[in-house]
Amino acid sequence: VQLVESGGGLVQAGGSLRLSCAASGSIFSINVMGWYRQAPGKERQLVAPISSGGSTYYTDSVKGRFTISRDNAKNTLYLQMNNLKPEDTAMYYCAACSSPKWSDEFSDYVVCDAYDYWGQGTQVTVSS
Repeated sequence: VQLVESGGGLVQAGGSLRLSCAASGSIFSINVMGWYRQAPGKERQLVAPISSGGSTYYTDSVKGRFTISRDNAKNTLYLQMNNLKPEDTAMYYCAACSSPKWSDEFSDYVVCDAYDYWGQGTQVTVSS
């Protein structure tokens, strides 16, 4: 499986960006896809995952501002980011998981202990 991100860039605080991640290869092995981010000097953080059935959840800091979605027909994952803040500045990575765990909360397989495939990342910089 190959994952290629695009859509990053420089934006002012309050602005918006839409990230895309195109998947190719053994797509049938992918169940959950997600967006991670890593800022300089910080640990990599899960922003949001989405199951093949559409179940999602978000890290608290982006709730109400970011929306994850996927187009299974196009094998593409998206992250719509609105009202961006300087603290959103990071390298954003697309990831895919083939063995998710069941979540009673979501009644879906959406939790992954580890992701199997990663993209190369796209930089998002938010200026104040």
